[in-house]
Amino acid sequence: MNQNPKPAESGYAAVNGLQMYYEVYGQGKPLVLLHGSFMTIPLNWKAIIPLLAKNRKVIAPEMQGHGRTRDIPREFSYEAMADDVSGLLQHLQIDQADILGYSMGGGVAFQMGVRHPEQVRRLVVVSAPYAHNGWWPDTEASFATFTPDMFHDTPIRAEYDKFGNDPAHFPEFVKKVVSIDLKPYNWFSEVKTIKAPIFLAMGDADGVRYEHALELFRAKGGGKQGDLHGLPPSRLAILPGTTHIGMIQRTDWLIPMITDFLDSDLKSTPPTF
Repeated sequence: MNQNPKPAESGYAAVNGLQMYYEVYGQGKPLVLLHGSFMTIPLNWKAIIPLLAKNRKVIAPEMQGHGRTRDIPREFSYEAMADDVSGLLQHLQIDQADILGYSMGGGVAFQMGVRHPEQVRRLVVVSAPYAHNGWWPDTEASFATFTPDMFHDTPIRAEYDKFGNDPAHFPEFVKKVVSIDLKPYNWFSEVKTIKAPIFLAMGDADGVRYEHALELFRAKGGGKQGDLHGLPPSRLAILPGTTHIGMIQRTDWLIPMITDFLDSDLKSTPPTF
């Protein structure tokens, strides 16, 4: 497997005052990858892109202030970032795509389903809540403790500097990224009505509460025996022995689950005996 994939296309899309950097890999049905907080395309997706681009057109943008997408005088918000992704799809002349978001990107994916449902075929949300209290309490409390010094001598800081961002702006970048998780939010009433099927995936040692994910899964048709009632269009997976960061390292488990979900016909007919 090529651990240093080369994009078939890359560039910048002018969306909502941003020059949003993106890369495109492979051919087939479009799949958009939305990275987590502080991440970049290579940090989040280096091992995953080659696996998903075998038979898909994979589009990987970098969000506001991340990687090669320069920050602008605008607050960070899940809603604004979803609007940016919507603009990118329009720029690429893609009418509808599957959306896969990890952590922060999962929140953006939820908002894509809420704000731009016509552009979303299916949603894959990895390790992300739809409400601020969907995190375990100690995880949620930890966000307020984030400081720029925590990233000293880490790949996150190295990538920030590598891509030509102003080092003096890094403290403000950290503050802005963390700000979206310091404000209360709850999208349950909107998210549960998203028509697109949703695949929720998390680790059993993740930061997201099991009950939180189960509440949405039930609202999307889960919580019934499939042998009697058929399978719901949406899915839930809790990977054993897996942390929040570990989720994107479990490619041997996660990628087959994702591709099976995206490729399935989602028929709900119960099996016959």
